[in-house]
Amino acid sequence: MSAIFNFCAGPAMLPQAVMQKAQQELLNWNDQGVSVMEISHRSKEFIALTEEAESNLRQLMEIPDNYHVLFMHGGGRGQFSAVVNNFLGDNGKALYLVDGSWSQAAVEEAEKLAGKDNIDRINIVESIAGKRQVVIPELTQIDKDYRYVHYCPNETVDGIEIFDNLNSPWPVIADMSSNILSRQIDVSQFGLIYAGAQKNIGPSGLSIVIVRDDLLALPCLPQSSIMDYRLAVKNDSMYNTPPTFAWYLAAEVFSWLKSVGGVAEMEQRNIEKAKRLYACIDELDFYVSGVAAQNRSRMNVTFQLTNSELDGKFLAEAQAAGLVALKGHRMVGGMRASIYNAMPLEGVDALVTFMTEFAAKNA
Repeated sequence: MSAIFNFCAGPAMLPQAVMQKAQQELLNWNDQGVSVMEISHRSKEFIALTEEAESNLRQLMEIPDNYHVLFMHGGGRGQFSAVVNNFLGDNGKALYLVDGSWSQAAVEEAEKLAGKDNIDRINIVESIAGKRQVVIPELTQIDKDYRYVHYCPNETVDGIEIFDNLNSPWPVIADMSSNILSRQIDVSQFGLIYAGAQKNIGPSGLSIVIVRDDLLALPCLPQSSIMDYRLAVKNDSMYNTPPTFAWYLAAEVFSWLKSVGGVAEMEQRNIEKAKRLYACIDELDFYVSGVAAQNRSRMNVTFQLTNSELDGKFLAEAQAAGLVALKGHRMVGGMRASIYNAMPLEGVDALVTFMTEFAAKNA
């Protein structure tokens, strides 16, 4: 069977080495004679797994000691609600920056819970010469009192990424669902980072929350216990039964990342993958990117065919060539190649070769 390269935006491909190890251990994990899905989440064996997972993640991201690492339910959308409920009690206000579809979705969820009077929005997307470019506002010039500022540094649907840190007088909360562990960041610049696991960490159903101590002192709204960060801290993310298999796979992904050189090595690989794919798009008149060069995502490369009538043919022939899940999100159309950490350079090279040959045959 020829190699299949899966460019799905999420749930996304996992490292082959991790999937092979999980397959080998499926019926007999850690010499227990049973699957990791079949043992108690409170057993000493599983507790050891969770402790190693947190330790490895802390090392990979250089997480300071005054931050808690939580393994929670709900994915990114679950955290949209959890952030508001945990920090906007006592009529608190928050600032939401909008640079694409997911940051807009976070605003809409916040408005449901806090009421529109408690959310002030700044749209930081501007159209410059037909290209989408993110312009970050000068937050220090805003004369208001906010509990936090929320943004999404990588917009999966739109193919937009913000690489600069926010200059914020308030704690920064970042939805890093699609770019966590893809490049080095200074965690101390953030009050809270959250990420759905299904792109760079593991399967869907698990979310990672990295929260600084001082934010846990903010007044909260009434909420369900399952999304209470304070309860999660107190109970080591096990107030209720966690998604154990997802946690296991995340632990294996963290171990794999360490084995290949950590986040620094992964960042260099991701830079090279994105460079090759964007070069193909720019060099051929057959394709076009709608995102300004400085805001092009390394994780989600969006592009269009100049002749959209060929979209169906492109997707069918790509599928036949083993290049799957390239169709763009329904809201923006076109194509999208998600090249997360698990996507090897060979996959990007195969896509570039296909795109070049397709353009030549259909010019």
